[in-house]
Amino acid sequence: MGAGVTGTGTAWQLAEQGHSVLIADPLLAQPIPDKPADRDLNGSTASLGVLMGHAFRRSSGRAWRLRQRSMTLWPSWVEQLNHPESPLHLETPLIQLAGSAEEALRMQQLTSTKPNSGLHFIDDDSLEQADPVWPQAGHGAMLSENDGRIDPLKLLQALRRSLVQHNVELRATDVVELQRRSSSHRHHWQLINADGRNEDVDLVVICSALGSTKLLQRLGHQRPMDAVLGQVLELQLNKQAKQWSGWPAVLTCGGINLIPHGQDRLWIGATLEPGVKADSAATETMRRLNGLAPAWLEDSCLLGQWHGLRARPRERPAPLLEELEPGLLLASGHYRNGVLLTPATAEWVGQHINKAMITSS
Repeated sequence: MGAGVTGTGTAWQLAEQGHSVLIADPLLAQPIPDKPADRDLNGSTASLGVLMGHAFRRSSGRAWRLRQRSMTLWPSWVEQLNHPESPLHLETPLIQLAGSAEEALRMQQLTSTKPNSGLHFIDDDSLEQADPVWPQAGHGAMLSENDGRIDPLKLLQALRRSLVQHNVELRATDVVELQRRSSSHRHHWQLINADGRNEDVDLVVICSALGSTKLLQRLGHQRPMDAVLGQVLELQLNKQAKQWSGWPAVLTCGGINLIPHGQDRLWIGATLEPGVKADSAATETMRRLNGLAPAWLEDSCLLGQWHGLRARPRERPAPLLEELEPGLLLASGHYRNGVLLTPATAEWVGQHINKAMITSS
C-alpha cells in the first residue's frame, strides 16, 4: 500500500523474488511527470533525491546501518532498473559546506576516522575555483565521493516500468480499511478498497506515509506521524554558469541543497516546515541561504516552485520498520530519507516476508 518510491521499490523487489504482488494507491492512475510542476506533489515526486549515506556523523546504530546498506545496494538497483526507455544513473559527488569552525572540526574528525569511505575535507582555498562562486561560510567543506542524488521522477518511471514487466497488479484506489480474517481462512487479510473491489491477501505491507495512521488506528496500533513540508525553488541564473565547472551533483549549505540543473538553472531546497501550508517567509530565507547567498544567487530569476510533505514519526525514530502482527508490516515514516533508504527498506520487508513464509510452512 503506497506507490511512492518506498512502496514501488518494495513491490519491485518482492516481485523480483517471485512473490505475487498487488500495489494500491490512487496515484497509480496518474503518469509519472517528466519534471516537477508548480503544484502540490507527494513526498516522492517533490523530493530532490539526495543520497547522503556516507557523510553521516554516526558510525553505529540503526540509522547508520540502514544508510550504509542502502548505499551498498543503490549501484545494483540502478544497474537493474536502467533501460533506454527509463534511463537511470547515480549523480555524484556531494559536498557539505561547514557553517562554523566547530562543524569543520567535526568534518575533519569524520574524514580521518573513515579513511576508506570516500570522504575528504576541503579547505577554503580549494573552494574558490568554482564558477559561479559557491556560497561560503569560510570554514571549508567535506566532499563525499560516493554520495549525491538520484532523480526521483526517473526512478519512479523506471520502477513502474519494471512492475509492469513483472505483472504486478497496479490498483489505482485507496485502501480504506484492513480487516483480519479468521484463522481458518486461506488468506489472512481483506483489503476494503474505495473502488468497491475488495481483496483477500496473505500479507500487507503499509508504505503509505501519512495515510498509514488511520488504517493502523482501526486495528489498534498507534503510530502517529506529523506532516513536515519541504519547498523547492527552480532558479534561472542571470550570470552564465559555464556548465557549472567544479560544482558537485549536490552542494549542501546549512541544510539547504543546491543542485545544478542544466547550464544556467538551479534547484534549491528544501525547507523544514511543520504542517501542510507553505510559508512564504521560509521560502525567502531559503533562497537567501540564511544570509550566505552570493550575489549571483540573489540576482537569479524564479522559474517555478513546488512543495511536498514528509511523514515524521511522533516520539519514535524514523523510519518505522515494524512487524505489527503476523502478516502486517509497516515500512513508513522515512521523514527526509525516503529515497535514500528505499533499498534497505525493501530488503527488510523481503526478509521478513520470507521468514514468515518459512514459519507458516
